[in-house]
Amino acid sequence: MTTLQRAGATRLATLYQDGCAKIRLPHTHSPALEAVLINTAGGLTGGDHMQWSAELAAGGHMVLTTQACERIYRSIGGPATVETRLSVGAGAHLDWLPQETILFAASQLDRRIDIDLAEGASLTAVEAILLGRDAMGEAALDARLRDNWRIRRKGRLIHAEATRLDGTLAERDGLSLLAGRRAFASILHIASSADQCTATLARLRALLPTGDGRIAASANGERLVMRALAQTGLALRRLIVPVLTELTQAGSLPRLWHL
Repeated sequence: MTTLQRAGATRLATLYQDGCAKIRLPHTHSPALEAVLINTAGGLTGGDHMQWSAELAAGGHMVLTTQACERIYRSIGGPATVETRLSVGAGAHLDWLPQETILFAASQLDRRIDIDLAEGASLTAVEAILLGRDAMGEAALDARLRDNWRIRRKGRLIHAEATRLDGTLAERDGLSLLAGRRAFASILHIASSADQCTATLARLRALLPTGDGRIAASANGERLVMRALAQTGLALRRLIVPVLTELTQAGSLPRLWHL
């Protein structure tokens, strides 16, 4: 999908969808364009391949979210693959706010996110993982994950990270890794300048909640990175929702996050 600016608001320019990947545009009272990504298949398993792409026009604001948590089911033939490519025009802001991904027992997920930012563009992005279903008491100890992020500004790499889970006890219990927790999230905020990033970090430190989990933030230049760990999906949301609400330029999270 691509957007354009019209009368001070971000509007849809082109939309293409195919297979089980659908996009819906709910009505909002915001000048930002909100798009809901939907997997009508209800989940992914080994061999499935999902692709998302969006281009945000200069000066625009777009919020991308998902209808529900994405479910990655047991695989008997390799990983499910999800590729996301996003482009943010000059002076625009993108909120990438998908709901959590749930890794079921024996699931495999290979995910890649590539985002290109123009001059003066900013970004708030989150990816949250739940290892097993809370209600079933699952731990999904044999779930596997490959998650790669690449963020560029005008073609220059400014942020790269890779997460890899192979289902070992060292990963789950290590104090420097998951420390026995079953839910974790990464939040990335790219400000338009280093000064803005520093000011944002100062505001966030006063908001960081405490409780059944851990959350910490650091800033380096125009990048602000946060990591959160919790025992359950609900506890993880309690950690990250105040942070995301502060970082999104829409002033609140999409309604689907509260249903």
